[in-house]
Amino acid sequence: MSDGELAAYSLVELAVDRLRRDILSGRTDPGERLVEEQLTKRLGISRAPLREAMRLLAEQGLVEHIPRRGARVATLSDDDVRELYELRDLLERHAVTSAPERRDLTRLTAALDTIRTATGAGDRLELANAHRRFHVEVVALSGNRQLTALYETILVKIQLYMAVNMRREAETARPADGVHRHERLFEAVRRGGVPEILSALNAHGARAYLI
Repeated sequence: MSDGELAAYSLVELAVDRLRRDILSGRTDPGERLVEEQLTKRLGISRAPLREAMRLLAEQGLVEHIPRRGARVATLSDDDVRELYELRDLLERHAVTSAPERRDLTRLTAALDTIRTATGAGDRLELANAHRRFHVEVVALSGNRQLTALYETILVKIQLYMAVNMRREAETARPADGVHRHERLFEAVRRGGVPEILSALNAHGARAYLI
């Protein structure tokens, strides 16, 4: 790769990172237009790397292109949300019921610590990512890597709306509420009983939180 190609690739990575942060932190809402002229000025890049970044974000399900109207932050219909949660529930249930009895909770513990740290810092994006990471680590206890990878792609799509609601919740709820929800789920996983873990997941409040 030549120096010019490397520089262009770096600009694409910059644009992907900045736009992804905006989308997943709730700074930009689902359906909000992504205007090329505004973004090139804000990011300090030309149209070519911006368009490549938008293409990559579209592949991740975070951006969608509307004919003759340009790009916007991806949206989910009510049916999309319902189907994603049904699939999420199915994967979680399979992961919990197929996980070995002896579980290494090191990564799950670290994810919970990150939730606490992000909550204290008031970093919405880091907190949203930490919530996602925690649930991915719960599923990863199954030892099924393909299942875990599929589960994470579903959570990224759901996070489009979770980010908006986290912003709204911050106006009415105590910051520690989210920490306590995940602590209760962690304790259920630590004790290890499958019915208790499934009950904790069901009571976790994710659907009400989304809606």
